Amino acid sequence: MHDAPPVQGCRVLAPARLHLGFLDLNGSLGRRYGSIGLALDQPSTDVVVWKARATSVAGPEPERVRAVLERCRSALGLAGQYRVEVTRAIPPHAGLGSGTQLALAIGFALMRLEGLSLAPKQVGDLSGRGARSAIGMAAFEAGGFIVDGGRGAIDRPPPVMIQTPFPDAWRALLVLDARAQGAHGDREAQAFAVLPPLPEALADRVCRLVLMQLVPGLQEADLGAFGAALTEIQRILGDHFSTAQGGSPWTSPAVGDLLDRAAALGATGIGQTSWGPTGFGFVPSSDVAEGLYHSLVEEAKARGLEISIVRGRNAGATIEDC
Repeated sequence: MHDAPPVQGCRVLAPARLHLGFLDLNGSLGRRYGSIGLALDQPSTDVVVWKARATSVAGPEPERVRAVLERCRSALGLAGQYRVEVTRAIPPHAGLGSGTQLALAIGFALMRLEGLSLAPKQVGDLSGRGARSAIGMAAFEAGGFIVDGGRGAIDRPPPVMIQTPFPDAWRALLVLDARAQGAHGDREAQAFAVLPPLPEALADRVCRLVLMQLVPGLQEADLGAFGAALTEIQRILGDHFSTAQGGSPWTSPAVGDLLDRAAALGATGIGQTSWGPTGFGFVPSSDVAEGLYHSLVEEAKARGLEISIVRGRNAGATIEDC
């Protein structure tokens, strides 16, 4: 921590992320989890924090925002009062990293206002994020495609092993069921507690797919290789998590059905981010994405689903004085 010139107001725009899967849910090598992720250009959380005479919050989920503010203020030993306004928010409990990005945005804004500096990983520690994954913090810091090394014996967020740009031309189709929520909080902790270890052979398979197909496919802009690896990783992990999702690899089976249609029309790398309910599929260009969107949008509406086109974000959060 070191001093920086303090300001009166700070705006932070923090990107959503996809959690594309875990490397190792077996843990026999002494590390567990290991996450694969991607920062997105949208949706995002847009937060403005000002110094104030009395603390107040405005915008969506005010109780959640106030709790994050108090946790960050306590961890940083700050006695000041602040006004927090959330002008745009990542949908909560949709598998898009809303909690991590909100915590990082508020934590960074507070430190900017008070002339303090910490690394994003330290802010994640302070704000209670990163229990299993570091991809949200890495997405906040620099964006791109991310792989972390999982939790070991040291009680801190996992190390980031790979952080590389996502191909500019590629697009992802997101499908969200606003009527459903992914597991979070105590429910998520309980689900992880009762899941059996992933068989070692399947953990080995996932790691090989990541190292020898997914990442090389990404770095060579080979969507076929990337998508085939991601689809298989998601199939393995979806089967494993299905016992905690009512017997389905999808929190929202309607999302899965629509993405099956997307796959039949040419999308690849089909899966669910984190506990969902948001699902995704990848295509090689914006033109292909637009065509696929128009082929599916009426069916999505009829099923009560939201569908959108997004791209990878190869930059971290934006932080500016106001």
